[in-house]
Amino acid sequence: MALAQDDLQQIQQLIDQSLAVRPELNSSNVRYELDIRERIVRVEEELKHQRELMMQGFENSNKRFEEMRADMNKRFEQVDKRFEQVDKRFEQVDKRFEQVDKRFEQIDKHLTIITNRIDRFMFWSLGLTISAVIAIVKLT
Repeated sequence: MALAQDDLQQIQQLIDQSLAVRPELNSSNVRYELDIRERIVRVEEELKHQRELMMQGFENSNKRFEEMRADMNKRFEQVDKRFEQVDKRFEQVDKRFEQVDKRFEQIDKHLTIITNRIDRFMFWSLGLTISAVIAIVKLT
């Protein structure tokens, strides 16, 4: 049941006549499309504004992170300096301990010498005392 060309033309004329009788249908579609386009434009502008705000927020965050990184680097440098100072102090303490060790060695040498002298003195004193006792015993 195909339509003939005459039938199609007659249907087209009927549609054109009904649209001519009610022009608000034709113009309402145009108004609706214009409203939609205006809304789309507003939404796009708002999205663009939101994107700009987000970019500003990211830039501000990056700046803050850079500031924090710089501050942390300064703090780490200060801690490194403190560790270097502590290392220097430990080196000084080590030098002092070496000096104390040298003194103890000197004192140990002196005590050894004194002990040897006292041992000799005791030996000689004992020998002289025994000799004197023998001499006194023989004389008497």
